[in-house]
Formats: sequence, C-alpha cells, structure tokens
Amino acid sequence: MRKAVIPGASSGAAATDGRIGPTPIPILLIEDDRHIQRSISYQLSRQGYQVTCCEDGEDGLEMALQGQHHVIILDLMLPRLDGLTICKRLRGTFPELPIIITSARGTDLDKITGLEFGADDYLSKPFSPAELEARIRAVRRRSKTGSDGPHPRLIELGQVSLDRDRRLVRVAGEPIRLTPKEFELLLLLMQHPGRVFTRESLLSHIWGYAYDGYNRAIDAHINRLRSKLQEPLADAPEMIEAVYGVGYRFREP
Repeated sequence: MRKAVIPGASSGAAATDGRIGPTPIPILLIEDDRHIQRSISYQLSRQGYQVTCCEDGEDGLEMALQGQHHVIILDLMLPRLDGLTICKRLRGTFPELPIIITSARGTDLDKITGLEFGADDYLSKPFSPAELEARIRAVRRRSKTGSDGPHPRLIELGQVSLDRDRRLVRVAGEPIRLTPKEFELLLLLMQHPGRVFTRESLLSHIWGYAYDGYNRAIDAHINRLRSKLQEPLADAPEMIEAVYGVGYRFREP
C-alpha cells in the first residue's frame, strides 16, 4: 500500500476551517495521479488539514473503512477498484461520511451517477485546490450536528420524528439510517410541512448551488428517502408527496 501523510500547519499557527484548535482534520485522498496528489496535499495542508494519500482503489477502500478520516476525496478511475464502487461501499457503512468525487469525466450523466451512488459533491477536473477546499468546508458544515437556527431540535410530524442534534430519524418508533443528503432533504421538508419545493430549490438548499439539468439526482435521493420512510409504515400514505410538474412536499399531519 502506497500512502503519504502530509501534516497540517504547525500548532502555533492560527486556526482555520480545516482544524479545531491545533488538531488537523484528517482527510483521505484516493487519487492515482501523483502530481494531483502533491498539489492537493500541499494546498490543503496549508489550510490546516492532514491529508493521507492513496493511489490504489482497494487499498483506499481499506483505509477509508477504518473510519479515521473526516472527509474522503475520491477519484473515479483508479487501479484495482473504481471510485463508484468505493463510494457505494463507504456509503453503506458510513451514511454520514462526507465524500467528494473528483474526475476528468465531467458530463452531466457522470455527475448524476456519482451523486446517485451517494457522493456529497462532484468536482470535474481540472479544478483549483481553492475550490476543492471550499467544497470540503461546505460538505463538513452540512454533515455537522448543531442546534443553532430558528427551528426546533426535535421535529415530530405524524409517525416521523427527527432529532437535529443527534441526527436521528425514527418512523413509527423504529430508527432508520439516512445518508447526509437524505437527512438534510428530510430536515428541510419537515421544517416546512405542506410547502412545495421545486427540484431546483432542493438542489440549491442541499448542495449549496444549482446543477442545471440535475433533476434525476434529486429524484433518486427523494425516491430512496421515501422508500426508507415507508418501509416501517406498510400501506400508510407516503410522507413525501410528489406534486406533478412542480416538486415535492412533506405531507401535513
């Protein structure tokens, strides 16, 4: 296994978004291009992250499954094991682990596929390290727990309860596992029961910026979320309703 750990800034430096006090945030970069490895590692280490690099898909998955990294940066074209397979495996084991795909394959279909496999974000190569660092901060903000904001910590609508601080969802008393995006989608919809959100609005709220033509990605996330919510409810009406030609809403009790 080939790997390299690029240490973060010294403990005497000022804290950045990549660190909590003197402790660097560990990131795993699974990328087989050493030039890209060096560029990303150098830039992120300057922002206070500790970057571990791996250039092999199987070794990268093994390292990621150890659960020691806070963000995974994942190339798609890798030796021995492709990035989409790694993403799917990680998402099944760590539903809330932030995963950012980076790839030279930048068509809309490639991006949609990456998001459908559970990635939190998708960056097309070439990209600037500054843009990558901004995306890292964004996915980490969305994955963090927190009780700030105007909405209550615990939301209960019908047989669905959502705890924002603990990031727990129960349906008919049974806990269900959601990915970060599924949780954020459900949180947004439950905070505004009865309100219809367009697909474009959901993309903007959850991903932080608009993806032209990415309706399929939203539909895929919503369909998986609806399936998970309905499984404990048997034949009960669906909690998330599709509004034809518009978008989606959470059913009002």
